[in-house]
Amino acid sequence: MGNVIDEDIRRARTLPAAFYRDPALFERIRERVFARSWQLVDGAERAGGRGSVLPFTFLEGCVEEPLLFSRDGDGVARVLSNVCTHRGNLVCTEAGTAQNLRCRYHGRRFALDGRFLGMPEFEGVVDFPSAADDLPRAQMAELHPLLFTALEPAFSFEALAAPVRPRMPAALKPDPSGSRSYEVAANWALYCDNYLEGFHVPFVHAGLAGTIDYGSYRTELFPWSSLQIAEAASPADAFDGSTVAAYYFFLFPNTMLNFYPWGLSINVVVPLAVDRTRIVYRSWVADASRRGKGAGGALDRVELEDEAIVEQVQKGVRSRLYDRGRYSPARETGVHHFHRLLAGMLV
Repeated sequence: MGNVIDEDIRRARTLPAAFYRDPALFERIRERVFARSWQLVDGAERAGGRGSVLPFTFLEGCVEEPLLFSRDGDGVARVLSNVCTHRGNLVCTEAGTAQNLRCRYHGRRFALDGRFLGMPEFEGVVDFPSAADDLPRAQMAELHPLLFTALEPAFSFEALAAPVRPRMPAALKPDPSGSRSYEVAANWALYCDNYLEGFHVPFVHAGLAGTIDYGSYRTELFPWSSLQIAEAASPADAFDGSTVAAYYFFLFPNTMLNFYPWGLSINVVVPLAVDRTRIVYRSWVADASRRGKGAGGALDRVELEDEAIVEQVQKGVRSRLYDRGRYSPARETGVHHFHRLLAGMLV
């Protein structure tokens, strides 16, 4: 995969159709791409107090690594392995508050920073305890108010998220009513391909097309992310003091941060199988009075339109007569960039 995408978009051909349908390649992507990525800690805002614990799974349904978000008595946050270092039981199974962690299998105890505290019936064990008895720590990074974690990332969080920081609103509140998930009968990368270009908007999203100025739609590329900027067709639908209707950030390989005048919509793309994907949606509101307007208005309708088209493409890439296409240099720089990052990760 390392050399399949030419760096010159004018000469390049897209990922081959086999990329979207090969189960063996899907398994390789799980380990080479997703296990080495940064992922959102969903619901971390619910564990803001001292002594809070929140068990979660790193990219549930795909990587499936049991982790634990905790804040110790001083309020220091960490992401720890949620697997007991004795016999592999899950240490914490419920969110809440605790003074320490105790495995329910054989009673091994840990501090909220992961340090081994004690265990019954282990007298006489040589070289015990050691650092191997502590809960391993995962890496953690903040894009306030969002929290991300990684196991063994292939790139730094700053390399991924630095372009987003200037766009983060000062005040965002989580909105459970805007949280949901869908499953799509298509490969995860087809969903990302679709997200990464506005080329399809006039053909697939008639409603959205009426809210933006398609002619000025543009994409900016960064080392591990990209940004699509949509100008508003009407000044009333733009950010205050701006002509922009939406900023669409893509954080490689699967996180989408969509900024609208009302706030932030997040899409996390979760690969479940080579032809099945879960899309997890979360909403954070800055100005509720602007919900339902402009490019960030009819998001459910836009999502249904996107689902329909990518499921249709999934059927198309199964064709024996189709292999790969070409990129529009004017409209598909984001897709080309994504494909080159994917190819590079699979070397």
